Amino acid sequence: MSANPDSVVVLPGRDVRGLARVLQLAPRPNKLIGGSLVMLAGSMMVSVLNFGYNIVVARMLGKELFAQAAAFVTLQLIVSAATLSVQMVCAKFVARNATDEHKTFAYKSLMRRSWFIGISVGLVMALISRPSSTWLNISSALPMVLLSIGMAFYIPLGVKRGGLQGTCRFRQLAINYVLETVVKMVAAIVLLATGFGLEGAVLAITLSVVAAYFYPLVPQQLRKQPERGIPASFGEGVQAIIFFVGQVIINNVDILMVNHFFKADVAGLYAAFALIGRVLYIASWQVVSAMFPIAAAANPDEKESWTVLAVPLAMVTGISLCFIALVGFFPDSVLHVLFGAKFQIAGASNLLLLRTLATAGYALSVVLITYEMSRRIANIGWFQLFIAGLVVAGIAVFHNTLLQVIVLQQVLMAVLFLVVTVPFIRARFLSRRTAA
Repeated sequence: MSANPDSVVVLPGRDVRGLARVLQLAPRPNKLIGGSLVMLAGSMMVSVLNFGYNIVVARMLGKELFAQAAAFVTLQLIVSAATLSVQMVCAKFVARNATDEHKTFAYKSLMRRSWFIGISVGLVMALISRPSSTWLNISSALPMVLLSIGMAFYIPLGVKRGGLQGTCRFRQLAINYVLETVVKMVAAIVLLATGFGLEGAVLAITLSVVAAYFYPLVPQQLRKQPERGIPASFGEGVQAIIFFVGQVIINNVDILMVNHFFKADVAGLYAAFALIGRVLYIASWQVVSAMFPIAAAANPDEKESWTVLAVPLAMVTGISLCFIALVGFFPDSVLHVLFGAKFQIAGASNLLLLRTLATAGYALSVVLITYEMSRRIANIGWFQLFIAGLVVAGIAVFHNTLLQVIVLQQVLMAVLFLVVTVPFIRARFLSRRTAA
């Protein structure tokens, strides 16, 4: 007689429901591990392709135009604060709803709102294209208009990715990320080779976002007749938005401000420094992404909780030390191999090391912040946003040299790390006193 996986074995006593629950939950660890491995593999490929896009643009356009292209990549990353926020909220509430009809309701309601936000963002960017291009020292408004079209699709793309994530379609989600970066890199190579210049580099970004929105298709699970289910939590939505807004500002606003305050060749050099730091941060973020669901599901037992935190903290520390050693011992080789001889300037090696140290400090802070977010609605995101505001204000005041800009970031990242570390040190101290 063949076994039916949907059948229920009736046993006497009160343990039936408990056994059934164990049987239901048994596949989840495998799904979590398998999904995490798929996402990590996809993220590594995306990181390589994104880095390749920047290298192609830097080598084909040169320092001056690369600085302008980096500004548009940075604008996309700023809009990604909204994209990542709606993705997190959509994934959480699609997963929490029990039936496909309820999941469809959560998905479609968020998709409608995201299109309103996306079109509004695109229109605003198009309307201010002329003054914003002037502020960024870019002669033409056309690249900004081209980017605005892509950004209209970018926020709805976040909801689509949240739907894939919430229904555990990890393979399709990884394919979606990879598709975006492949289209961007291939389109950039073709457009730049045919003489489209800066406009070609920006158009490649827009084409990649539009392609990612249309493929893969929405899962059949989210095409049911919608029925009202669990609505998205306002508090968790605000937490996600506050965290990602602060993250995006800290990681990207310096490039825009340097592009405004400095000459094109200096801004291009700084964009190269920032790109290397971005690779460090993305590598660290993959560890954080894998930690988040595990920490959320971890037993509140003190020993297990500290293990869940200690492992990713050690991994991010190791990644940071490897990057610091690489740019500390071989700075000229790194700049020459990645960007070419034009990016080698006297004193650049020291600035690259200092910028990498600032990024490493922030990466360690993010491990602690996201750990807190996985356990509860954490107010530390507001302090990160405050630090992000200080980065903007500080660069606006201290921008005589690149050294001033980088040292300012080092100081603020050190303050952030110290503040987010205090609650963990206090909790550890109190637990040891209680145990004694």
